[in-house]
Amino acid sequence: MGIRIYRPTSAGRRNSSVNDYAELTTDRREKSLCKRIKKNGGRNHSGKATVRFRGGGARRIYRVIDFKRNKDGVPATVTSVEYDPNRTCFISLLQYRDGEKRYILHPLGISVGDVLESGTDVEPKAGNCMPLGSIPAGLEVHNVEMIAGQGGKMVRGAGGAARIVAKDGDWVTIVLPSGEMRMVRKECRATIGRLGNPDHQNISIGKAGRMRHRGRRPHVRGKAQNPVDHPMGGGEGRANGGRHPCSPTGVLAKGGKTRNPRKVSNNRIIRRRKNRQGQMVL
Repeated sequence: MGIRIYRPTSAGRRNSSVNDYAELTTDRREKSLCKRIKKNGGRNHSGKATVRFRGGGARRIYRVIDFKRNKDGVPATVTSVEYDPNRTCFISLLQYRDGEKRYILHPLGISVGDVLESGTDVEPKAGNCMPLGSIPAGLEVHNVEMIAGQGGKMVRGAGGAARIVAKDGDWVTIVLPSGEMRMVRKECRATIGRLGNPDHQNISIGKAGRMRHRGRRPHVRGKAQNPVDHPMGGGEGRANGGRHPCSPTGVLAKGGKTRNPRKVSNNRIIRRRKNRQGQMVL
């Protein structure tokens, strides 16, 4: 895995870099595990734009990923490592011994020909999926479930990994990449190892056109708009709004709580990703 930097033949090339995709083994997707997804451009079922600055972009084909990893007792061989336009990490195609094929998130260090397994009594090596209660403390994991049997919800981005730090009864304590420490039931499954494509965060977009290819339209500041379009718009000269930052509907943008207090999972957070002073917790 590496980053390719081109010669500055234009202003956009000068500050941009791309992935060399050295880990990929094929550019042909498994058609039986793909389906079309319809774009909505940030609009709801009524056609109203509920998410701003979305639209356009290259057409994508969705790859059905096996986040549950519930095929126990059947070894699977890695047949290819592929690019997925819908996520930052790569994906691997598994060929099970009974003939079934499934896509999984590609763990770092896994190559074509490796044999992976799922279950309670499998070897705790990279790429194998096990319940958290069966994974030794100190190992890195990804694709962690929040509710047993629901499928992995946490740690699914490129280069991400959580670490198991303690076990107490029916609960396992893990530290997420954000620094948050939370407790998860021991029956919840996770895949051992760190996710691939760790240099994704070091890639420089370089120009606005590449963001348009991703379906992201230009983001306009509220103070640069007219009063009819935004509460912070208008004013003589370069006015700073005269009020706290907010959305076009007046919802405060800073300092407000964004988590739903009715969610049960919040009760199992031991340490937030930010402390009370707003500094990141390491």
